[in-house]
Amino acid sequence: MSEPILKVRNLSKTYMQGKIPVNALTDVSFDVEKGEFLSIVGPSGSGKSTLLSMIGLLDKPTGGSVLIDGIEITRASESEAPRIRREKIGFVFQHFNLIPTLTALENVDIAMRFARVPKGRRRERAIELLEQMGLRERMNHKPSELSGGEQQRVSIARAMANHPAIILADEPTGEVDTKTRDMIVGILKSLCEKGQTILVVTHDTAVAARTSRIITMRDGRIASDKPTKVEQGIAADKIQ
Repeated sequence: MSEPILKVRNLSKTYMQGKIPVNALTDVSFDVEKGEFLSIVGPSGSGKSTLLSMIGLLDKPTGGSVLIDGIEITRASESEAPRIRREKIGFVFQHFNLIPTLTALENVDIAMRFARVPKGRRRERAIELLEQMGLRERMNHKPSELSGGEQQRVSIARAMANHPAIILADEPTGEVDTKTRDMIVGILKSLCEKGQTILVVTHDTAVAARTSRIITMRDGRIASDKPTKVEQGIAADKIQ
């Protein structure tokens, strides 16, 4: 059996509010296999966004370790962290985070430019990904000329650009309507079926129900870690 693509071990994070320590994460451990579609759910303040920040190398834990594709990223220096993020992690955000002055094609291209991919290959890969997202006719449009769903599909294409080991999606359907949400979840699910590993933080039970596994966070700890029994229909409920 192959090694998990993501290994989280005894991860902890403590912040100081004045002189008072606040435990945002406490002894969190789990594995994610290649090709899994995993959701992390829980109420506000449960630690799910902090956990995503640790895995995404956006913050340093107080204790424990994270390994992505065999690399212990928690030991990465400040100079190494950008390269690891660029090569191993793709990000999809609730607010899309596209550069407004660039076209869809250029927004995907720029992710590879920082990775020093040759110009011709960048363009070829960007076109390939945008066509995969159903955006062949929209790739020369800027974000302001695209719908929310189109912008999020550009964001997913950008996240895929450098063949990441894992994609981290933070509330990726939070800014779109129900129909678009279903389409985006379908795209993410299809990527996992092709071998891409995706970890989604969400409040939406309709999104979580279509992932293969749900980790529920409470007070900085894992309250439960269960596979979804069956893919359920789309619901409008929110996790409280």
